[in-house]
Amino acid sequence: MINISSTLWNSFKAELQQYPELSLQFQYAPGKWVNANYHITEIKQAPITSVDCGGVMNAWTEIIVQLWEPTEDGEGNAMQVKKALSIIDLVESKLQLNPNAMVKIEFGNSAFHTRQMFPGQFQIDGGNLIVNLVPDVTQCKAINRGGSCGTTATGEECCVPAQPEKRKIELVNLATDQNSCTPGSGCC
Repeated sequence: MINISSTLWNSFKAELQQYPELSLQFQYAPGKWVNANYHITEIKQAPITSVDCGGVMNAWTEIIVQLWEPTEDGEGNAMQVKKALSIIDLVESKLQLNPNAMVKIEFGNSAFHTRQMFPGQFQIDGGNLIVNLVPDVTQCKAINRGGSCGTTATGEECCVPAQPEKRKIELVNLATDQNSCTPGSGCC
């Protein structure tokens, strides 16, 4: 998936590294916050290979940071950015993460179905670094390449691989008066 608004892993980490002493908070919808007692349960690296509706192969890598909210309400502040960075360091000591991978944050709770979202705008509010999460949407890569998706006005399917152009073959009448071919006659 090619998403222009996505954040790359190296940029995500660099943003966090600027604010190690702040508390790290996530807003998953307007006015909806991941509880302060959340945990970063795992960081996944997912290489993805696909073939789209136009027959074009695509490949990219995603780094998915999974957040978990314990069922009991937590009191106090969210984890500090430096704690999140220590988890990242632990993960990277065991798994080489692609610095150019697209970052997604995976989260869900009893009121919000689990989904993967993009880290959007980073904001500083007092002692907090807030990551506003942006929902992902489905896309048609054919449209992203300048094509269309569906059926054209003339009824042709647009998302099928292009058919090779048919060449016209010139037929030569070999049943002529002459019994043999001559150079340049086109018969052989």
